[in-house]
Amino acid sequence: MNINTSRFGSLQLDPKELLLFPSGIPGLEECRDWVLLADAENDALGWLQSVGCPDVALAVVSPQRFVAGYQVRVARSELAPLELAGLREAQVLVIVGKNERGITLNLKAPIVINLQRRLGRQVVANGDQPIQYELARLRQLTENRPRLTA
Repeated sequence: MNINTSRFGSLQLDPKELLLFPSGIPGLEECRDWVLLADAENDALGWLQSVGCPDVALAVVSPQRFVAGYQVRVARSELAPLELAGLREAQVLVIVGKNERGITLNLKAPIVINLQRRLGRQVVANGDQPIQYELARLRQLTENRPRLTA
């Protein structure tokens, strides 16, 4: 399957790579089919690209890579549409944003994906999680990469 995107140009995808967000993402409810792409220059960064909305691509990262001890607590009813057999099947990502001070992570509303069933959903975490968790510097996206030493 071929899709055209404004950010990545034309992409050839295997339909098995598609992620279905049955309810869309808040504010993007019409965008239900997505694909998760690796960033060509930064292995910490991924892109959640809408298949049906070529101009929509969300930068995402694994929060555990940047926020020590980050845990998502959500009501079971929030996760029910994902058809998870167990919590270990869940992949958690957060959307990367930017404000006047730098790069931010939305820890309050993570994206949870069941990779086995190819289902995704943005959920609202219980507790006091920030919507704009500020990273110290833009370079932090690359500074936390695991490094091999000889």
